[in-house]
Amino acid sequence: MPNLSFIFAPLQPMKKLFTVFILFLSVFHANAQIKWLPKFINKMYFDNDSTKHSSFVVLPVISSAPETGVEIGGAGLYSYYSDTSRTSFTKVSNIYGYATVTTKGQSRFSLSTTYFSPANEWHVYSAVNYIHFPFNFYGIGNNTRKADGELVDEKRFKFNLDAEKLITKQLYAGIVAGGFNYKYANADPASSFFETDPQVQDRSGGASVFIGPSLIFDTRDNNTYTTKGAIITAYYNLMHGILSNNNYVGGFLNIEYSQFFKLSNKFILAVDIQEQSLTGGQSPFYLLPELGSDEMMRGYYNGRYRDRNFIAGQTELRYRICNRIGIVGFLGTGEVAHGDFSINSLKPNYGGGVRYFFDTEKGLSIRADYGIGEKVAGEARQSGFYIGLGQAF
Repeated sequence: MPNLSFIFAPLQPMKKLFTVFILFLSVFHANAQIKWLPKFINKMYFDNDSTKHSSFVVLPVISSAPETGVEIGGAGLYSYYSDTSRTSFTKVSNIYGYATVTTKGQSRFSLSTTYFSPANEWHVYSAVNYIHFPFNFYGIGNNTRKADGELVDEKRFKFNLDAEKLITKQLYAGIVAGGFNYKYANADPASSFFETDPQVQDRSGGASVFIGPSLIFDTRDNNTYTTKGAIITAYYNLMHGILSNNNYVGGFLNIEYSQFFKLSNKFILAVDIQEQSLTGGQSPFYLLPELGSDEMMRGYYNGRYRDRNFIAGQTELRYRICNRIGIVGFLGTGEVAHGDFSINSLKPNYGGGVRYFFDTEKGLSIRADYGIGEKVAGEARQSGFYIGLGQAF
């Protein structure tokens, strides 16, 4: 299942709010519903129905930061089975969306769907998202400095469609296609690093369409809370510029391997390795693979390190305390590089988190993680807090 998280590390004002929310759910994890709560709240977070019913859950979003003011919004996840017969092994499908606005006129919107047809014959994923938001840009490479960071205003529209057909018992093949339009401007006129760094190509943005092949090898027993099996995903986007960017030609390769081992009824060991590469003679900065997210290398600001190639690996030990509550610990490493990778350049990350399973039949959970990264000389150790829906991988 694609990542469903919507909040990432730098938004520290959200930490206390969502920690309280997770603790609230944890306290009331008992099987009995809470009588004094509205019926729809009980249904979203405490329903004990074990049939193949559909479910819907919402989470509030509230935060504040100097560059955004107050940000408010929400996220929602609707999950269902395309085949509800008791003998079916069809995987969970979902519709996921979130939207936020800020008091300074910024906004984020995303809507995505993941569909598994009966007997998992087809897997289809589609998404459309729009972002108008500033982010901190630190430069290109694996050794950027925090002192060089400056705000860059981003407007991004992107859509994509993936469709894969089951061609053998566990192997899917298909295509990925879509398009994007990125626009950037220096959000701080007093700074000039973004405008003068010679490594930053296409700093004003660009638009492209893409298409390419995709493969998925999937032996997982469950696509939302996997206890055993593996999944390997690979795709290659062939990109061609449009509009004012019509001379751009390039490609983007992504390969990811995840394996899950059931050590006991409560312990799961999960391993995840990912490699990404931008191909072609040009290097638009906004297409460069980035280190740090709510899925991989948790604890690093997303985009603090970016370059033409990215590789990372992580392992996560998951412990299911009871039907509703789980905890995890994770450890990983990764880097970005312009050319070849170097073992001496790998960066560490580690941390832990808690899971609240609001739909125990489907294995759907609310996730809260705290990740820790490296300490660069003269800087505070990098770290981040994450809240979202679903597992990290």
